[in-house]
Amino acid sequence: MSSTFSMDPGADQLAVRDWLHGFAADVMRPAAAEWDEREETPWPVIQEAAKLGIYSLDFYAQQYFDPSGVGIPIAMEELFWGDAGIGLSIVGTTLAAVAVLANGTDEQIGTWTPQMFGTPEDVRVAAFCSSEPDAGSDVSALRTRAVYDEARDEWVLDGAKTWATNGGIAAVHVVVATVDPELGAKGQASFVVPPGTPGLSQGQKFKKHGIRASHTAEVVLDGVRVPGGCLLGGKEKLDERLARAREGVSRQGGRGNAAMATFEASRPAVGAQAIGIARAAYEVALDYAKTREQFGRPIIDNQGVAFQLADMRTRIDAARLLVWRASWMAVGNRPFTAAEGSMSKLYAGETAKYVTAQAMQILGGNGFTREYPVERMHRDSAIYSIFEGTSEIQRLVIARAISGMPIR
Repeated sequence: MSSTFSMDPGADQLAVRDWLHGFAADVMRPAAAEWDEREETPWPVIQEAAKLGIYSLDFYAQQYFDPSGVGIPIAMEELFWGDAGIGLSIVGTTLAAVAVLANGTDEQIGTWTPQMFGTPEDVRVAAFCSSEPDAGSDVSALRTRAVYDEARDEWVLDGAKTWATNGGIAAVHVVVATVDPELGAKGQASFVVPPGTPGLSQGQKFKKHGIRASHTAEVVLDGVRVPGGCLLGGKEKLDERLARAREGVSRQGGRGNAAMATFEASRPAVGAQAIGIARAAYEVALDYAKTREQFGRPIIDNQGVAFQLADMRTRIDAARLLVWRASWMAVGNRPFTAAEGSMSKLYAGETAKYVTAQAMQILGGNGFTREYPVERMHRDSAIYSIFEGTSEIQRLVIARAISGMPIR
């Protein structure tokens, strides 16, 4: 395991970066505008990624366990440099996989994560279902219930989820549900809903401002029965955790909560996605500023434009530093004592919104049209201050971590 933080990726990481960059440039970018307009899951692109080994459990496992910590950030940045909507369709399954990795047993990890991806001939996706119509940032307010039927060793799930990436079209759904309502967030657990389970259906599919190629929908759970072994972590572990919660014993870092354990593990990766979008928009704006002439000279000759680009590049590099640091800390099991994971996601998400807005400004009227990609990139960036914890929630997490106070 690497013990030294480094900004110099090794040969293996650079080879993966270049490989993914080629796929993003040659396959994703030419298809981006079409699938954004269609607002449909780009199955042909996902299948092509699967054939190349990019959409596979093995690939993401290799990046996830890269001892440098930067395998996942590099992969996310390159894919989302290609296109955010298609990128999220390719990597959306990993959130469900992370939920199983964060909460499941070795047997559950080995059973369910391969089924989430399928094969290049039979591509599948997975969905992580946490948010609800009345419970987004407030995960303690989840109403979806899980009741244990001891006679049949089954859990019965009832409720409705919303904002679920791949919701309803997934082969495997991972659902966060309340087991003991009196315990709030500490009374929740995660459950795997296997393919074809009766009672699970897709509700409304959302028409979104951005990331349109990624499927987002409601998931309805009506008397969904899953075997006892589908409770991630197992019932014995759950019973022990609930007993401690009832006695008022807290767990450091919030890992006693199923949803928070998943989000904590995924925040730096989401930050890397935002960096990919920002970098793509910056590169378009830089090239445009060097070739677009006004008053007889390239517009980058004007300090007003040049300084904008300087700020854009500075923020992108600063965001990458935060993301890589958090990823390096996570792979070495170093605690986020100052909420470094939230810092990385917060700053990267805000950077993506800032940079794409500045890119549109530099392109002027052209930036406002769909003839240029920065309009789409700007729409795609907006979600990064909202999902996986809003910017306000990230600031709350950071403030609590640095102050030790229960800030509300």
